[in-house]
Amino acid sequence: MKKRQVVLKREVANTTSSVIRNVRYGECQKNHAANIGGYAVDGCREFMASSTGEGALICAACGCHRNFHRREVQTEVVCEYSPPNSSG
Repeated sequence: MKKRQVVLKREVANTTSSVIRNVRYGECQKNHAANIGGYAVDGCREFMASSTGEGALICAACGCHRNFHRREVQTEVVCEYSPPNSSG
């Protein structure tokens, strides 16, 4: 399972919030029979990078570019609240 995690942090006054996005690429949706007027997918269930670097965008299982695989994004927002300092 190829997973990429992106963490964005934003500080506003005394509150810090983080947005965590997990990106996963699922089954291949490329129509291999489009040029003959049909519809056929290869059955690749999950994107697996063939190598690192530029080859990381090619699936080792089916040979298609990552863009042909269904993209799933899971977003989680985490807010951390820090109360203002009270000098009492």
